[in-house]
Amino acid sequence: MNLVLIGYRGTGKSAVGRIVAKRLGLRYVSMDAAIIEKARMTVPQIVQALGWPGFRDLESEQARILATQDNLVIDTGGGLIERPENIAVLKATALIVWLKASVEVIVARIQTDSQRPALTPGKTFTEEIAEVLAQRLERYRAAAQFEIDTDRLAVAQVADRVADIWRLHRGDSE
Repeated sequence: MNLVLIGYRGTGKSAVGRIVAKRLGLRYVSMDAAIIEKARMTVPQIVQALGWPGFRDLESEQARILATQDNLVIDTGGGLIERPENIAVLKATALIVWLKASVEVIVARIQTDSQRPALTPGKTFTEEIAEVLAQRLERYRAAAQFEIDTDRLAVAQVADRVADIWRLHRGDSE
């Protein structure tokens, strides 16, 4: 069984995923890093060359590959939930936890990130986040078995909660 972290950029998936994997003795995998390694391009380069649909194809391929493995903590890209087949394939072998945050907190956390091209050209950074997050909220909610609001929690606190959910779900007594 795997542990999959979903949520918008800036909700803590990468930082929490690394900590949780270490605590639980599982292997941490960043889907975006795996896509970048396979494509030998950065995300902006992939999107420029293939468009967002091409990037989403690579993401779906990575979801299928990771679903065949075991004992992973998988940090997904924020748009993984755009394709229902990604959730279906991952959910078959994983516990899915949604890390969520408010628009204001996300903006504060990722405003200096230059590794993601715009999803909605012509919008301000905050407008884009608000719009895309609103479009994805129900998909995140439907995909997740558990939700954690990360707005007022330190990364270690979120990691504690995720690890506790994992242990309870697995029936571990630790």
